[in-house]
Formats: sequence, structure tokens, C-alpha cells
Amino acid sequence: MHGRDVVITGMGLISPLGRTVGENWAHMKLLKTGITRYPRKGMPAAFECLGKVSELTLPGDIPQKISGQLKFLNRGALLGFTAAYEAATAAAFQLSNILPRRRSLYIASGDFTKVGYDFLYPAIKDASRNNGREIDYEKLNESALSKVNPFFLLESLSNNLFSFLSAYLECMGPNTSLSSLSPCGGYALELAARSIRQNKADIAVAVGYGNWITDIPLFELGELGIVSRCRDGVHSFRPFDRRRDGFITGEGGAALVLEASESAEKRGAVIRGRVRGTANCIEFTSANGFTVPPLVSRRCINMALENAGSSIRDLAFITPHGSGTQKGDASELQSAAKVFEEAGHQVPVCAMKSYTGHLGAASDIAEVILGVMAVKESIAPATLNFAEADPAYAGLMIAGTHQSTHKCTFLSTSYGVGGQSSSVVVEAT
Repeated sequence: MHGRDVVITGMGLISPLGRTVGENWAHMKLLKTGITRYPRKGMPAAFECLGKVSELTLPGDIPQKISGQLKFLNRGALLGFTAAYEAATAAAFQLSNILPRRRSLYIASGDFTKVGYDFLYPAIKDASRNNGREIDYEKLNESALSKVNPFFLLESLSNNLFSFLSAYLECMGPNTSLSSLSPCGGYALELAARSIRQNKADIAVAVGYGNWITDIPLFELGELGIVSRCRDGVHSFRPFDRRRDGFITGEGGAALVLEASESAEKRGAVIRGRVRGTANCIEFTSANGFTVPPLVSRRCINMALENAGSSIRDLAFITPHGSGTQKGDASELQSAAKVFEEAGHQVPVCAMKSYTGHLGAASDIAEVILGVMAVKESIAPATLNFAEADPAYAGLMIAGTHQSTHKCTFLSTSYGVGGQSSSVVVEAT
């Protein structure tokens, strides 16, 4: 990577698996899942299995002058703030004495929480009669008064957390808010690293958050055919397994504090890792409709390795997007197989979303955090619920149990609709 050395000085993660980085990693190491079944009469199984954060407690030391803005943050944004708070605290961010104009902030929302009339859905459900074919408008009005947030319009803005965190962390350098889907979190991480590498900032925060467990997102994702039917309950999310049939949705927030190495060393910050290289690209396909290119992440993986000055032989493992869909997983595994073939070497392939559920824009950053924790303990993480790959990929190093590794560098990659992809090479220290 050309330019300044970029290090990780803070990490924050809240997910269905745990409320902190430490809790998440401890449960992941024990092969636990944060996905739980919540029985709902009249609903399909796909709506009953969710990755839900059990307890959300906000910090108590929020300055009074901005605490009033919390009411404008939807649940996903609150999860993002909680993760950013943990990361900033771990990095002693607010004690860094780095000028506000040298602080950057990049937030990936990609949040489906407020899609269409989702804010009105609870009231509509109360007022529905005859299986939803009729509406009792008097009851709708009564229910709306108690169940619709009066700030629903402001709450639905995707950059509310960006505004709040900018004020809270006093980030006045290069910054932006990204409202997209995967690999939105990877883009935020790359932009944060780039701002430091190009000497436009000395410290940068990358935050991703998502909330896909409410009814409207579930209906929409279900109609796209990418959500698991949950025939095996909470164990149905099985990336790379031949029986895969889609993902299970979740919610969470993830954050990284990145810093120029000279700045971190000067103030005595604890360095948890280094961002060695990043890349993003788009692969096109001539097919019409909702599909994935045959080699969705091959070029992006190679670009990230080149940017890092690394090779496959340097890696402890690769952690792909691993959404558990038939076409998506096949494209990712084919990409990895081609990269391994070209290098004449292969490493373990690990998918992590089955531990937490798909966290939307938080997943990319969450998997980098969990990857750092894994290589610190010489572990290539298991792919939870994996039993057997498609015959074409039986030779790849995918396992349902943790594997050992002596390397300290890994590659995380993500892809999205339309052939977008993002990759990052990280070294844990």
C-alpha cells in the first residue's frame, strides 16, 4: 500500500452474538449462534428465525447539547452508535488531541428499517380485518397515535447517525455517509483508510449498521428469493454448504478506528492491526434480472493483494461474503478457486454471517473485527452449520470446525447486487 501506514486502534461490535467485541468473539470461538427462533402465529418460518440484539443499552455520558438528537436515530443507527462508542473508547479517540479537521468519519447505513411505509406498519396491522383485505380506519387512527413515532420523517433519514457522530466525535475532516447495500461497509472502510493513507486525515472512523429483522424488509428480501426458508430452524443459515437456501436476517453495528501509524505511536495508542491493502470493482454480466456474475470477487481479491504487496501464501484465511444463496456462494467459491489455482496455493475459506445473521452494512466491518480476533489466537474460523460442499468445490478448505493457522494476515471480501465487490487485507498485531 502506497502512502502512510494505516493501523487499527479501536474496534466496536454489537450483534445478536454479543454486545461487545469480546463477547462476540468469545461466543464465536465456542461455535455459538446469535440467531434465535421467535414463534409468530400465521407467519412463515423465515419470519421466525432472526438475529436480534437482546439488549441495547446506550452510554450514559452523552453531552447534553446533543443528547436530544438521539430521538431521531432509528434502531439500526443506535446500534451503529453503540459500536462506534466502543471503538472510540478503546482507541481513546476523544483524548487523542488530534485536530477536528484531521478527523474523518465514514458511515455505511444500507438500512432497510425505514422502507416505504414501514413506520406505519404496526398501526396498519392493528387495524386490518378479513386477513388484511379491509382496514378499520377509526382503529388505524387510534393505533397510529400510540404506535407511530411522530418523528418518523426525520427518523427515516439515512444520514442521521452521520450528523450525530460528527458532533459527538468532532470529526470535521473528509467524511461522507453511504446509503447502499453490501459491500457498503467495505467501501466505508476503504474510504477511511484512503483518507489517512493520502494524508488528508490522521484518524478516521468507519461505521456500518443494519437492521433487517422488521416485517417490511423481510417481505422484500423474501420476494427476492434470497432469504432461507428456515426448514432446520436457527441452523438453516449454512454458507457454502450444498444444502444452502439463503440467509437469515439480523441487526447490528460495527466500527473501526483507523489511524496513521506515526500518530498512534506518538500518543501511545494500542495498535490492534494494520490495513495492508484495499480494492473495489464491479463485474458485469450480460444476463438480465437479479443475478451474480460468474466470478464476482476474483479480480477484487487480486487487486487487494496487489495493493497490499501480498500473496495468497501470506494469508491465514479468506473470509468471503458468504450469504448462503445458491448463485452467490457458487460465484464466490469459483472466484476463490481461480485465485488459488493461479497462485498454486490455497488457504482456509471461512464464512461468518451464520454466527450473527446478515447484518447488512455492518457485516463487512464486523467480519474484519472477528478476523482480527481470530488470527490473534491462531484460528481460522469455522463456517457455522457447514457439512458438505458442492462437488465442484469439495477440494477447498472449508470446515465446520475451527482450523489452526500460524499466519497473522487475512483477506475479507464482500459482494453486492450488480456485481459490486470490495476486499481488504488486514494484518493483526
